[in-house]
Amino acid sequence: MTVFFLEREMAGGPRIGLTVGKVLGGAVTRNRIKRRMREAIRRHLLPLTANVDVVINPKKSASALETAKLEAEIERAFAAVQQGKGVAASETPRRPRPKAKSK
Repeated sequence: MTVFFLEREMAGGPRIGLTVGKVLGGAVTRNRIKRRMREAIRRHLLPLTANVDVVINPKKSASALETAKLEAEIERAFAAVQQGKGVAASETPRRPRPKAKSK
């Protein structure tokens, strides 16, 4: 699972977003992943009090992961966000990628 976060100036507590792309499977699989992720987030959101925007991008293994392990990952990610650990999303623009050479 990949977690991105950006601190906000405005109060209002954390805002959480999920991205579950088509690469993770069909609609049924993606919806199942989102339901499981939302439940894990709901259970572990209370300790997260920072004013941050958090975007969670699960991997394919999230569909088969046991609920306890999924919740442990969410809890660990929220603890890191609360402490400001990790690399926060930067407000400065990224360098453009070099274009691939056509053959």
